[in-house]
Amino acid sequence: MRKISLLGASGSIGVQTIEVIRQHNDQFELLAFSVGGNVKVAKELINEFSPLVVSVQTKEDCEALKLEYSSSNIRFVYGEEGLIEVATVKEADVLVNAVMGSVGLVPTLHAIECKKVIALANKETLVTAGHIVMEAARKHQVPILPVDSEHSAIYQCLQGEKEKNINTIILTASGGSFRDRTRDELIGVTREDALNHPNWSMGAKITIDSATMMNKGLEVIEAHWLFGIPYEDIQVVLHRESVVHSMVEFHDTSVIAQLGTPDMRVPIQYALTYPDRLPHPRGKRLNFMEMGKMHFEKMDFNRFRCLQYAYDAGKAGGTMTTVLNAANEVAVDAFLNGKIDFLTIETFIENAMSKHTIQMAPDLETIKEVDLDTRHYVRSLID
Repeated sequence: MRKISLLGASGSIGVQTIEVIRQHNDQFELLAFSVGGNVKVAKELINEFSPLVVSVQTKEDCEALKLEYSSSNIRFVYGEEGLIEVATVKEADVLVNAVMGSVGLVPTLHAIECKKVIALANKETLVTAGHIVMEAARKHQVPILPVDSEHSAIYQCLQGEKEKNINTIILTASGGSFRDRTRDELIGVTREDALNHPNWSMGAKITIDSATMMNKGLEVIEAHWLFGIPYEDIQVVLHRESVVHSMVEFHDTSVIAQLGTPDMRVPIQYALTYPDRLPHPRGKRLNFMEMGKMHFEKMDFNRFRCLQYAYDAGKAGGTMTTVLNAANEVAVDAFLNGKIDFLTIETFIENAMSKHTIQMAPDLETIKEVDLDTRHYVRSLID
């Protein structure tokens, strides 16, 4: 039985991870989790799973839970230290990092030092500090198993293959909620419009990132670090159906693709069971006769400017990807809270990148400082 720690249990990926654990409760045991400010979910999971460690966002919520569950042996913690405790709980084998944003970085590094298997859904960890994370994983001989559907697809396509034979990684993109709109038609779009994704059910932040195509840009950077592939050899294609989750082209011109219906429980389960697989009885089977045809289109980098910014940041290297991610997080939050319009997300990211002086091979403290400075700068633009 695999014993699991879960960061972000109340988010979209966290909820689906819980579903996988329930579906195979003879294979998985949930030992620790974090829920941010969602105390209601925390109580439900405590009553169902009787974990060892529970982390919440604030000290007040932590103290209230301690009082309510005073007769239990659960350890209640909070804040960043709480996330680290969940990530490093001694009895756990696997850390599922499903939190949103760069807050997932430090707990992941601590888990790697404790030699936990990392099931990574938090792409910002690699975007912000990929060189540090991958070096730590190599040093401690810890596998990092991708949970994103695209990176899981690539990981599966590469099983039994040699890295030297890879020619191109091809990431597929649904196009998000505005894929059929021109730039002029994006003026004045609402929060509700942006959150209406045609294929996937995801959290608010990642759905907005999908609409701007920043999500795919972050995935390009993540793929660079996970698979050691130059940015010039990573392509993105628009694929409306989200059936081909990604592909790998080899230098003999062969292309291997991983296909399936849009269902995040599949890559989550694959990461938890690798190198084995378990049945997914509730999953919808792919029926090629019903589907009939699939469509692939070239990406328009002028239309989806955030994707271009991500390539630019990745190629520039150093602290530029930290700036990209921090500026995007603040700008998206501002849009979701009605403070800026949709296209201003791009403007603020471009401004933050333009004013930044890159520091190459930054250490963790430098990354934290640049992240914080970028957030302050973008907030000043909003104010």
